[in-house]
Amino acid sequence: MLTKEKIAEAFKALQDNICEQLENVDGAKFHQDLWERPGGGGGRTRIIRGKHIEKGGVNFSAVEGALPDKISKAIGIDGGQFFATGVSIVLHPVNPLVPIIHMNVRYFEMDNGVWWFGGGIDLTPHYIVPDEARFFHSMLKQTCDKHQAEYYPKFKKWADDYFYIKHRKETRGIGGIFFDRLSSNDGFTKTQRFDYVLDVGNTFCPIYLKLLTDNMDKPFSETQKKWQHIRRGRYVEFNLVWDKGTKFGLDTDGRTESILMSLPAIANWEYNHQPEPDSEEAFTLEHLVKDMDWLSYNPE
Repeated sequence: MLTKEKIAEAFKALQDNICEQLENVDGAKFHQDLWERPGGGGGRTRIIRGKHIEKGGVNFSAVEGALPDKISKAIGIDGGQFFATGVSIVLHPVNPLVPIIHMNVRYFEMDNGVWWFGGGIDLTPHYIVPDEARFFHSMLKQTCDKHQAEYYPKFKKWADDYFYIKHRKETRGIGGIFFDRLSSNDGFTKTQRFDYVLDVGNTFCPIYLKLLTDNMDKPFSETQKKWQHIRRGRYVEFNLVWDKGTKFGLDTDGRTESILMSLPAIANWEYNHQPEPDSEEAFTLEHLVKDMDWLSYNPE
C-alpha cells in the first residue's frame, strides 16, 4: 500500500540524490537546516552557494495539522487534518548563460480520504537559445510520454498559463510542465500518479546538469550580467505576486526562510529598461510568450 510515509521517504531520497549530483558538478556542499513547523511536521532546507550556483535550494518538507480556513477556502475543500510533503528546487546560476530552473513535486491529503499530487519543471533562461529550449522540452515530453500521451501537451499548456507575469504580459521563461490535483480521476491509481511524479523528479538532473555543464565556464560580459539581474527581478515579481506555492507555504505557517529560498541573492529593477533592437536581449524578450512550440521552433 502506498502510504503518505512511503511517499515522504521517496521524496527525501530524491532530495538526497539531486543534492549529491549538484555537489559533484559545482564542488560546493549544501548547508542543511532542519526545522519543525509549530502546527506539525517539518523539513530539511538545503542551500548551496557555490562556484557555479550563486544561490540554490533543494528543500524537502512534510507538514501536517489542522488546515487553515484561508487555505480551505482557497482550494475549495472542507477543513480538517491535512498532510503535505514534497521537494522544491530553485537554482540561480553565476553565469548568465546558464538558465534558472525550478522544480516541484508534491503530495497532499486530507483525513477524509481526499488526496492528490502536483508539481512540474520550468526553465527561465536569461538568454533564450532555441536548441536548449528544444532539448528541455523534448526531455519533458519523453518523461510524460512514458505514462500518458496527453500529459505533455496538457501540462505544457498549464505551465504556459501558470508561469505568466500578468502585469508584465510576459512568461517567466520558456515554460515546461505544470500539473496539480492529479488524483484517482480518469481511472488512475495512486501508484500510477506517484510513479509519474517521481519520474518528473528524476528528470531534473539529466536536464539541468547538461545545461549547467555546457554553459557554466563560458565567458560573459558586464552587459549580460546586468541583464541577468533584470531578469531575476522578473522572477522575484512572479514568486511574490502570483505563485500559489509561496502563498500556501506562508498561509500554513511554513518556515519563511525555506519558502523564500527561491529568491536570488541579487536582482535589479531598472526603470523602463528597453533592450537594444536586434540584440540577444531583445530576442529573448520577444519570445517570452505563451504557447510557443519549442519542439519544432527554428528562428531561421
